Order: sequence, then C-alpha cells, then structure tokens
Amino acid sequence: MMFKVPRGTKDLLPEETGKWQAVESLIRETCRLYRYEEIRTPIFEQTELFTRSVGDTTDIVQKEMYTFEDRGGRSLTLRPEGTAPVVRAFVEHKMFGSPDQPVKLYYMGQMFRYERQQAGRYRQFVQFGVEAIGSASPAIDAEVISLAMDVYQRAGLKDLKLVINSLGDKESREAHREALIRHFEPSIGEFCSDCQNRLQKNPLRILDCKVDREHPLMDSAPALTDYLNDGSAAYFGEVKKSLDALGIDYVVDPNLVRGLDYYNHTAFEIMSTSDGFGAITTLCGGGRYNGLSEDIGGPEAPGIGFAMSIERFLMALEAEGKMPETESRLDAFIVALDEESRKEAVKILGNLRREGIAADMDYMDRKMKAQMKAADRQKAGFVIVIGEDELKNGAAGVKNMADGTQETVEFGRLAETLKSRS
Repeated sequence: MMFKVPRGTKDLLPEETGKWQAVESLIRETCRLYRYEEIRTPIFEQTELFTRSVGDTTDIVQKEMYTFEDRGGRSLTLRPEGTAPVVRAFVEHKMFGSPDQPVKLYYMGQMFRYERQQAGRYRQFVQFGVEAIGSASPAIDAEVISLAMDVYQRAGLKDLKLVINSLGDKESREAHREALIRHFEPSIGEFCSDCQNRLQKNPLRILDCKVDREHPLMDSAPALTDYLNDGSAAYFGEVKKSLDALGIDYVVDPNLVRGLDYYNHTAFEIMSTSDGFGAITTLCGGGRYNGLSEDIGGPEAPGIGFAMSIERFLMALEAEGKMPETESRLDAFIVALDEESRKEAVKILGNLRREGIAADMDYMDRKMKAQMKAADRQKAGFVIVIGEDELKNGAAGVKNMADGTQETVEFGRLAETLKSRS
C-alpha cells in the first residue's frame, strides 16, 4: 500500500524548512525587541475552552474543529487557534499576579481546522501570535499592531495594507445587534441556513459569512462605528492617535468583523496588496478581547493579540520576490580513499564537529571523483583528502574549494587550520 500525506496537510522538505527557519528567527528577534516572551501550550485542550471562548455560532466551532473523546470519556479538541489556550495558561498559572503587567507573550505552533484546502490554507497549519494581557490601554493595541507590521517589514515586504475597525464595548454591540436584526430579518429567507440560525443568536456573524458575502444587504448593513457609545468612540480615537504617532498607515473599514466571538473594541487585519499573491489577501488578523479571562474562570484581565499564518507569510515573500536565502554551510568534506582511511576520517570528522566546524564525509563507498563531486554539490569550503600516504604521514591534503589552493596539514591541526582559513 502506498501511503500519502493526509489531505489538508503538507510535508516540509529540507529545501523548504530553511525558509521557515529564517522566518521563525526573524519573528523571535522581533519579539525580543518588543519584550514578548515565548509560551508553549498543548496541541489539544478541553473542548469547552473553545466553545465558550471562540463562540458556538462561529464556523470554527460549528464546522471546523477536530474534536474527539479520549479513553477517559473526556471531550478534547485539537487547538484551532492560539488565544484561548494562552489565556487559559495565564489564568491557570496565575500570571495576573506578576508585578510586570501587561504579561506579553508569543507562541508559534500547529493549529488544526477542518476546511477546504486552498492556497496558503491547510487543515494543519502554523500560526505565530502574540498576546498582551492585563492592560486596557489603547497604546498597547497600537504596540501589538506595530509588532505585526514590523515582522512583515523587517522581512522586506512592502505591499501591505492595514485595516482597522472598532467592535465597541458590550453596550455598543447590543445597540448594533438590534440594528442588524432589523436590517436582515425581512429578507433572512434569502440567506443560507447558517445566517438564518445566527440572526437572533449573533447577527454580527452574518457579516462574516462566506456564502452570502455578495448579497446586496451586506453592503448596506448598519456599520458598528455608527453605534459606538462615547467611551468606545474615544477608545478607538486613542488607538488611531497611537498608530499615527508610530507612523503606521491604516484604513478604517466599518465592515471588518473578526471571526471569533471574544473580540471587542479594536479589530484589525493586515493584507497583501501584491499582484502575485492570490485571491485571499489576509495575512494576519487580531483584536482586543476584554472579558475572555473572566469567561474561562479567571479575573478581569483585558487583552489584545493577533495571529499570522506562516504559510501565508511565505506566500507573500514569494509574491514580492523577498524569499530568504537559505544555503546551508558546509565547512569541510572528507574524501577517504580506502577502508583504513575511512576509519581515520570518522575520527577526524568527530573532532572537527566538536570544534564547531560543519563537516561531512562519504558513506556510500564511492570513488574519489564521485566524492569530489559530492563535496562540490554540497558547496564545501574545504576538501580533506585521506589515503594510504596520508595515513603514513599523519597529515591530510586540504584543498580550498574557493581558490583551488592546496596544502598538507597534520591530522591534529586540521581544526585549527580550517578555522584560521575561514
């Protein structure tokens, strides 16, 4: 039987993983500059964590979660997003008690959603995200957005568009909710069954529907920004002032609705405007989630965060011709000419690696010419040749592959010599 990778997943081969590592290194360095520290949570959580936080009327909960019952009869779910697990850890480990607030965290790892595979969207995918928990300041909203923009810009991306909106506080959202019901109710029979079910439960979700996005009532739907109370409007104004102070360009889109129920106040997305990127332009999305900590049994701890797809990040880099160079460095390749020479090569190889020198040798018993070709393919800086004469003299022939010069070096001085020549 021929096995293949499961639908909606992808193998990352060595020629690709170097690009991933370059992006991950850039992300970690940017987080260091902003003083965000890494957190790692389990790949699966109690199912109720997601149904309570993400929202039982969302597509994620209704259609996309990988949920299973373990042998103890407990319902568990492979994490479809990263915010709820991070806030759960924040509450469980009493991180709200730290004198340093807000608690600034980032994560990077696999998420799982059962959805149709398309360019840059898989059933197992990797997200990088940050969460700043414990502050209700508009300035931290701007910082989180700035961090996301910095990651993309430090990678060389230029074709970016930041879109922001305010979802308001509970009072503002309730007023908007009633307006949406009045707007959609007379024609709700023209919408999909999901939208019909959401009309009374959560009409805001209708605006996020993928099936009915072209319906004329979508464009004329009441904008949440028109229903913001004074406090919510003032908060949004301060976020915009902070973005202006940071020199970050943005567009306000009153129809921007994030797909998770825990969002309130600031919501944002970063999109690619590159011609070669594709139809789905969103690279990153996030927003504020005051109340999430309380919803899962914790104290009041307002938060804001975002998540970005690493797959889509790499697509954007490719579209703009900014894919990182990822050649692996091989300092030395040992060419052994006979069985006794191979035994000595193994010993020398170990010594070189202990000295921090990237080295390799032939394990296929190939002739000298084939071994030299292998060294050239792997772009070795130096080739070390060991044969019968070299064993007698205790010294190897060393060829500099850059300029073709050769010298004889005692076995015990190989590491020292290679370091001095590089």
